[in-house]
Amino acid sequence: MRALVFLEHHGDAIAKASLGVLARARSLGEAEGVLAGEGVRGLAGAAGGVVWVAEDPRLAPPLPAPRVDVLAKLVRDEGFDAVLFAQSVLASDVAAGLAARLDAGLNWDLADLVEQDGVLVGKRPALADSVWVDAGWTSGVRLALFRAGAFDPAPDAPPAEVREAAVELEPHSLLAELVEAASDEGESGPSIEDADVIVAGGRGLGGPEGFALVEALADALGGAVGATRAVVDAGWYPYSAQVGQTGKTVSPKLYVAVGISGAIQHKVGMQGAGTIVAVNKDPHAPIFEYADLGVVGDLHEIVPRLTELLRARRG
Repeated sequence: MRALVFLEHHGDAIAKASLGVLARARSLGEAEGVLAGEGVRGLAGAAGGVVWVAEDPRLAPPLPAPRVDVLAKLVRDEGFDAVLFAQSVLASDVAAGLAARLDAGLNWDLADLVEQDGVLVGKRPALADSVWVDAGWTSGVRLALFRAGAFDPAPDAPPAEVREAAVELEPHSLLAELVEAASDEGESGPSIEDADVIVAGGRGLGGPEGFALVEALADALGGAVGATRAVVDAGWYPYSAQVGQTGKTVSPKLYVAVGISGAIQHKVGMQGAGTIVAVNKDPHAPIFEYADLGVVGDLHEIVPRLTELLRARRG
């Protein structure tokens, strides 16, 4: 396999999920990265290895169509037989446009990629992650979207070899204009996809005001705040923090679940965490079945005390 990995960047950093996909692709064969934007050359060192850089002021806005032009030309000129993406809003749009442009097959929501009998096979969870489905391709170029957090970045990147990627944009790709870029005003700290520590809250918090406890603990740990679908649907916390089957897949070093029962839909989004700690008053809550450490008790007493101890230790 000779794969091209789309390296999505935000500000002055490549997304952790993209670096994870690149590491997985390199473990299977030859894999190169591609960065598209304005002033992105300096980011290539974080990826290491061969990185194609397409720099142009017209690529500064995070719009999909110009990036489809860059990737399509690169695939055709260099003969890549696979293009891999870490799932995000932008990556999904780029992957879909590229699939149409190249008449290529696209598999999405993949959690792994393996080689079986000399053929690439994607692994996709199904039926609430109770079974694994093998996904293949019949097209010459294979496109794949992986769940964010499915892979960890390589601990040490090889020296970067930067190559120039031609920027030849189609007229129709310049018709869309980014009017404004806005972020969730309530979001602070690291994103849940990139955080090493996540403190997540569920319905056991009792109401939206309960997230003040979760936010305080996350701040004491230097982590991000997550939420279950139930509390997001109830309007207690924004969707950007949702972890689970219909939210985001995360793999932090530490995941603290506060007032979360542990339904299968939530489990599939965080079961890759290094250590899982659960706080719940119900000793029979399903989350205790896969937590590394379980605390049975009133979260309104436990969480503030834990936060206080952590702050005292840091102080």
